[in-house]
Amino acid sequence: MIKNNITTSEQLEGIKKESFTQPQLIYKHSTTCSLSEMIWNELQKSNFTIQFIDLLAHRDISNQIERDYSVRHESPQVLVIKDGVCVYNESHFRIKNEIVQQHLM
Repeated sequence: MIKNNITTSEQLEGIKKESFTQPQLIYKHSTTCSLSEMIWNELQKSNFTIQFIDLLAHRDISNQIERDYSVRHESPQVLVIKDGVCVYNESHFRIKNEIVQQHLM
């Protein structure tokens, strides 16, 4: 697992561009939420790159994702971006490594 912290709008644009060559996984994380911590621990067992957003520090980035991909904000939340669009999103206990992996293929 590789973790890339998203802190700027420019990074979001880069993720969108990269999604045309390889699907991108965005993970929205709240540092004060125990469920977010549980999901994060599970995702770290994976072998994919995670574009990580600390929601408390960068809620503006989460809001931009909501606007750009028309996906209502939730936490914790994963989004898979392919060819510039969100092809999969899930939140809370419905986030499962196996299903995320399938959408990254």
